[in-house]
Amino acid sequence: MSLRWADYRPPAGNRAPSGSTPPGTVVYAIGDIHGRCDLLEATQRGIAVDAMLRPARRRVIVYLGDYISRGGNSRRVVEMVRAHHPDGCEVVTLKGNHEDLLLRYLGGDLGAAKHWFDYDGLDALSDFGVETVDRQARDDATVELLRRRFAAALTPRELEFFRGLRVSHREGSYHFVHAGVRPGVALDSQTDHDQMWIRERFLNSGDDHGATVIHGHSIAAEPEIRANRIGIDTGAYRSGVLTCLVLDGAERAFLQT
Repeated sequence: MSLRWADYRPPAGNRAPSGSTPPGTVVYAIGDIHGRCDLLEATQRGIAVDAMLRPARRRVIVYLGDYISRGGNSRRVVEMVRAHHPDGCEVVTLKGNHEDLLLRYLGGDLGAAKHWFDYDGLDALSDFGVETVDRQARDDATVELLRRRFAAALTPRELEFFRGLRVSHREGSYHFVHAGVRPGVALDSQTDHDQMWIRERFLNSGDDHGATVIHGHSIAAEPEIRANRIGIDTGAYRSGVLTCLVLDGAERAFLQT
């Protein structure tokens, strides 16, 4: 698995964001992993090397959520993220819409389960050791049976990980979320649902949100850089490209598999 540094800029005619991290702080923001433990392993190695080369006094790793579903090994990704606490680094783990569906399902929301199953949730259950039944069966009795099996398959540490995920994080003039924010709403008044699920209304907005928003959730062939946001979901589960945005003061760089 190879890594590369890439330089991306806004489309012609678009202004670049002007955000900055706190003095002496470098932030590594990792986009949607979706079960690609191979790409995550390479990215974590790259971060370790990069961190040794920077003079920053403080190092922060921010995972933007969607660790599970769609890719090859959801459980392994969760294990790797849980265990990833490099010396001298703070680690922030955010909640994506897939983790939102998982937690709602565990809480008894069978409608959330059926939505999740439309996006490879059954594959995630299999990754966690759940014996699935007819993959076309969506009746409540079958979905409830799988819920009980899933609850029994999760270890206490895995459950603690999912329940401990945050919805947003702030560093300097950057606001980190999974999906985005609702235009016209102050950052401290944003709903959890919008920050995990919003899409077009946020993507199409040119509003100043009060901070440069760093997000995943919406797949693009390359990082999207706009005056008010930077999107780094490059569809790792199908493209093989996992993007890590490196923010150091006012400087930006992209580390990619």
